[in-house]
Amino acid sequence: MMKNETKLMLVLNKLSGVAMVINIKNKIKLFLVAALLLVGINTVIAQQEEKPRVFVLTDIENEPDDAQSLVRFLTYSNQWDVEGIVATTSCWQRNKTAEWRIHEIVDAYNEVRDNLEVHEKGYPTYKYIKSIVKIGVPKFGMEGVGPGQDSEGSEWLIQSLKKEDSRPLYVQAWGGANVLAQALWKMERTLPKSELDKIINKIRVYTISDQDDTGPWIRKNYPNIFYVVSPGFQENGGGQYHYATWVGISGDKFHGKFNGPDFTIVDNPWLDDNIRKNHGPLGAQHPHTEYLMEGDTPSFLGLVSNGLNNPERPDFGGWGGRYNLYIPPFKKYMYEPETRPIWTDVQDEVWSDITKQYHTSNHATIWRWREAYQHDFAARIDWSNTPEYSKANHPPVAKLGHANEIIAHSGDKVLLSGEGSIDPDGNKLCYQWIYYKEVGTLNANEFKLEDSNNKVTSFIAPNVASVKTMHFILAVTDDGSPSLTKYQRVIVNVLPK
Repeated sequence: MMKNETKLMLVLNKLSGVAMVINIKNKIKLFLVAALLLVGINTVIAQQEEKPRVFVLTDIENEPDDAQSLVRFLTYSNQWDVEGIVATTSCWQRNKTAEWRIHEIVDAYNEVRDNLEVHEKGYPTYKYIKSIVKIGVPKFGMEGVGPGQDSEGSEWLIQSLKKEDSRPLYVQAWGGANVLAQALWKMERTLPKSELDKIINKIRVYTISDQDDTGPWIRKNYPNIFYVVSPGFQENGGGQYHYATWVGISGDKFHGKFNGPDFTIVDNPWLDDNIRKNHGPLGAQHPHTEYLMEGDTPSFLGLVSNGLNNPERPDFGGWGGRYNLYIPPFKKYMYEPETRPIWTDVQDEVWSDITKQYHTSNHATIWRWREAYQHDFAARIDWSNTPEYSKANHPPVAKLGHANEIIAHSGDKVLLSGEGSIDPDGNKLCYQWIYYKEVGTLNANEFKLEDSNNKVTSFIAPNVASVKTMHFILAVTDDGSPSLTKYQRVIVNVLPK
């Protein structure tokens, strides 16, 4: 990691680039503004240099979607340090775990791991993945928390949490969270408070709603834990999950009506053609969808290294959705009122080519990226069945002609450039610049972005009375089969004239 002085010089150099027009009157002012940007630059650099640490809790076999998500998860396992995959319970599977199904899918991964490695390096070995599959307590929720409730899974999680590793641990609860609850309960009673506090500061939880009663307990008793969730449960068919953000992965078609996204690319016929049939042993482990495809996948989509995602900033938005930090109001389908801010549901307004209109919902924070993440998965399944690099498509490399964070004054013409983007297969590239209006601090309803489908775009910085931020996403897509997309995010800090 560079020292802050070096980073500051990097910022100053980038600020003088051709990508923007700035009328800063003297070097002292430029230095001060650049210093203010160091927090943002630190975050960008950290995301580029470090693999996320990941720990999965799954109530696999409660329905097909956990197995589906695990298939996709393993195709991205080279991008993370996977430290545990634990079979758990949930409100749908109260008294048993199904670790055997994890092993079945991992065994299929063994057959394709070397093919995957041809196309992108860093896939964990079969032996390693097998060694980190563990079993949680076969009890529902808080029944499995307390004296005598330790399990192989909770002990393994404690080991991961106690590691001398400064990186966060992203704990994904695809089902119930009692393995995490038990680990916290035990550490509180066996570790000094100072050590527990350090551990808690490294925990990042993304849970697919509350599939047992331990999630609310964790949030209430450990208020400093970073927690992403659409709070609530669907016990006894209560029908409340459709309010949750994660439904956007494959939902928004209710009562036979399309409500925005393209449903065909998450439906069984497309999955049969592109994932399951004639696509190798790992794709064949992706079961037929009964309800929604891969309801658990949003928990890790935001960790994919695609240039868009920033897991430390759920409010920035990405493949796993977008979330704001606040105390949500109590709803009848929640276990209990929230007592502290959590990262939870927020809405995006997104144009749909299906309905030819704008749709505003929390689901849209995920489905707006649907074609890209589905094509990306299809390509990786192709990799798993293709031992030659030249016979598969690979994603482009999105690059900028300037820094990821820049400064402009009101009235300046700002240039944004995707110059330098390339495709490893020599495919033709197309460009799309997206103004992510829901992110940042500027409310620019009348904002216009010129030539948004060109490599270089421009806009006139809006009038502001104080410093405001604007987020722009460069999406670079190749014309391969399937077409693949990578991104760059640009944060523009607009200063008063």
